[in-house]
Amino acid sequence: MAPKRSYADGCATAHALDLVGERWALLVVRELLLGPKRFTDLRAGLPGIGPNVLAQRLRELNQAGVLHRRELSWPSGVHIYELTDWGHGLDGVIFALGRWGLRSPTLPPEAPVSTDGHVLSLRLLFDRSAAAGLVLTLGLHLDQDPFRVEIADGTLALARGDTDNPDAAIHTTVTTFDALLRDGGHFAEALRRGWLTVRGDLRTAALFPILFSGKDVRHDGLPPPLPRLPSPRHAG
Repeated sequence: MAPKRSYADGCATAHALDLVGERWALLVVRELLLGPKRFTDLRAGLPGIGPNVLAQRLRELNQAGVLHRRELSWPSGVHIYELTDWGHGLDGVIFALGRWGLRSPTLPPEAPVSTDGHVLSLRLLFDRSAAAGLVLTLGLHLDQDPFRVEIADGTLALARGDTDNPDAAIHTTVTTFDALLRDGGHFAEALRRGWLTVRGDLRTAALFPILFSGKDVRHDGLPPPLPRLPSPRHAG
C-alpha cells in the first residue's frame, strides 16, 4: 500500500486535512455522527465506496484517533465503529460544509443521499424561532431505520435509535421524507394519501413542517428546489 500523502505543512488546517482529507473520510464520519455502525451499515450508507477503500479509511481514522472499533458484548460478536469524543468534534465542520454546499449552483439535485444524511439535514432546516418554548420528542422511522428528534426551547438533538414514549412518531419512506423536507406544505397531503403515518399526538407531528421549514437557510438567499411529492407507486 502506498504511503499516505501529507501536506507537510505546520498549519493546523493542513494537519486536519492530513487526518481527514482523503476521499470518503469525512463521509464516513458523517455516517457515524448519529451513532455507531457496523461495516455493512457503513457500506449501505455509502454505496459508492468499495469495501477495500472503506476498510482503509476506517484504519486511517482509527489510527488518527477519530474513531475506534469495538466488539459488542457476547453473544453477538459483532464489531462496530464509533466516533471518539474528539472525532465528534467534526460535527460542526460537517454541518458548516453542508450549509456552504447548499449554496452551490451545481449541487446535483437527483444524486442519492444516505438515510443519515437526510436526518442530519434537519439541522440545516431547523427553525429555532419556531421551536422557542417547545419541549418535545419525535420518533422518526425512515423505512426500517429509527431516529430520535429531541427539541428543547430552540435546541435540536438527533440520534439513531428508538425512543421511549415519544410525543409523536412519524413513519414514512426516505423518498417521501425527502419530498417533505423540500416542500413541507404537503405534510397533510402525504398523511391523507397514506404516504406517512403518525403514532401519538397528531398535532405534535403536524409541527414537523413548521419546525423544519428551512426558513433561516432560505432567508440566506438559497433558492430551494420544490419538487412534487412522489406518486404512491414510488412512495412505498
